[in-house]
Amino acid sequence: MAQEIERKFLVISDDFKKTAFKKMRIKQGFLSSVPERTVRIRIKEDNAYITVKGLSNKSGTTRYEWEKEIPVKEAEELLELCEPGIINKSRYLIKSGKHTFEVDEFYDENSGLIIAEIELNDEKEDFEKPDWLGKEVTGDIRYYNSQLSKNPFKNWK
Repeated sequence: MAQEIERKFLVISDDFKKTAFKKMRIKQGFLSSVPERTVRIRIKEDNAYITVKGLSNKSGTTRYEWEKEIPVKEAEELLELCEPGIINKSRYLIKSGKHTFEVDEFYDENSGLIIAEIELNDEKEDFEKPDWLGKEVTGDIRYYNSQLSKNPFKNWK
C-alpha cells in the first residue's frame, strides 16, 4: 500500500514567497469527503488528477494515498459532480534542507489561511524548520482540504 507521511503547519508570515522556486494554481473538489475514503479531483495548472486517501493514523501523519493523472476535460466534468465547496489556492514550493515544503495560500471562502506541508520518509524524520513556519496542525482535521470545503476558514471563530 502507498503511504503518505506528512506534517502540516500554519504559516506566520509571507516570507516563504521570497524563496519559492515554483508557484502554481490549484482547483480541487471532493467526490467523497468521508475520512475513511476521501476522493479528490484536482486541476493543477495544465494537469489533472484523481486521488483516493484513506483514514489517517492516530497521530494524523500517515495515511494511504493513491493518485492517477486524468485528462483535464474529465477533471472539469468531475468537478461538476463534487460536493459543495470547491477549493481554490496557490501552491508554492520551497526547498528547506533536503526537503521541499508545499505552502498553500487559500482563496475565496478560505482566504487568509496559509498552510505548509512537508512529506517525510518516516514519522520521526528530522527536517529544517524555516522562520515562517508556525504552529503544527498535523492531525487537526479542520485543516484537511476536504474539511475546509465543508467548513471554510471564514466561518471559524
